[in-house]
Amino acid sequence: MSEQITTLILGGGQGKRLFPLTSYRSKPAVPIGAKYRLVDIPISNSINSGLRQIFVLTQFNSVSLHRHIHRAYAYGPFNQTSIELLAAEQTPVTTDWFQGTADAVRKHLDHYHLKSADTVVILSGDHLYRMDYRKILDFHYKKNADVTISTVPVTKRDVSGFGILQLRSNGRVSAFLEKPAKNVEIGDYVIPGNIRKAYHVRGAKELYLASMGVYVFKAGVLASLLAGKETDFGREIIPKSIKQCQAYGYVFNGYWRDIGTIRSFYETSIELTCTDPPFNFMAPEGRIFTRARFLPPSTMTESNFSSVLMGEGCVIKGADISQSLVGVRSVIDEGTSIRKSVLMGNDFYETGKSRGKPQLGIGKKCVIENCILDKNVRIGDRVRITNQKRVQEKDGNNYYIRDGIVIVPKGAVIASGTRI
Repeated sequence: MSEQITTLILGGGQGKRLFPLTSYRSKPAVPIGAKYRLVDIPISNSINSGLRQIFVLTQFNSVSLHRHIHRAYAYGPFNQTSIELLAAEQTPVTTDWFQGTADAVRKHLDHYHLKSADTVVILSGDHLYRMDYRKILDFHYKKNADVTISTVPVTKRDVSGFGILQLRSNGRVSAFLEKPAKNVEIGDYVIPGNIRKAYHVRGAKELYLASMGVYVFKAGVLASLLAGKETDFGREIIPKSIKQCQAYGYVFNGYWRDIGTIRSFYETSIELTCTDPPFNFMAPEGRIFTRARFLPPSTMTESNFSSVLMGEGCVIKGADISQSLVGVRSVIDEGTSIRKSVLMGNDFYETGKSRGKPQLGIGKKCVIENCILDKNVRIGDRVRITNQKRVQEKDGNNYYIRDGIVIVPKGAVIASGTRI
């Protein structure tokens, strides 16, 4: 391997499509899997791959993300693992915010202390997957690539959300199309048989190679590509690198999900509750790390559970819960039924009575279906949140509906007897 490998995790986007989950936090700080944050995925993959110098670039709603990383990933003096936060800053050279992913990397170039022979791994902070980056690095070095773009096979239905690549038989990228519109002809980008065979691609007959947001650059090449005014990797830097450099595509055949919308977040979360989930946090290889909270065991009294992923420190009394995620410190009272929902839990415990509003958590005899309840919500007794009218989009009183999914935002109060 080269002299030094530096890992950059992009964590600064607004995440508008994940609103209201991103009202108070950036996308990488969104809770996932009952106890983790999305940023834990690329950080854990990096640590498990032996990458020791990691920078997380942040900008919008960054307090929650900074707090999580600070508490979860202390500097490891024995293995020399360093995870450093780099926020948008004003300098004598520039006084504006990051204008995009490429601009964020450019404005902090001096902080990485790169040499031209070094290697830079650039990762998105909002995807769910388990990947050994040593394999793509090995591919990158064997091809003597200037740039390597990790790709994953997707169906035609999904291509509009991603950049798609065309590969030659040797893996060299011959064309790239960023988020093609539905009326754009993309037949030339279908994975041909020789590529499918060479890279063991299986699945539907008509598949495309989508960029995963995982890039490997020679440091000198990256600095040269960033010397202009381009602001975004997908729209500008990657097409530029294909024209000017030796750009190769690495095919990843494992599980990968882009958590970019409420629908994708919800469906991916519910998938985690399956008996044999496509992504298993309990898998012995490639452990996913997060903040150690030192919470007590969950207490469950006279309750029924079916396909539930539960965090620590929960208090559940006489509830019926199925196909749901129950986040840390969740409090659920008797007679309540929860189905196909994501509960993010609470940041603290409440002692004593709450004046003039429901207790922290979910009250008695409630029905919660197809919902996302953000942290620290207060749901009164006999509340029904089922979206019985199948509303697709709505901004309500202390709730939102996106893609037919009801979201109760962080800290919201839903009075007893409410029906949504």
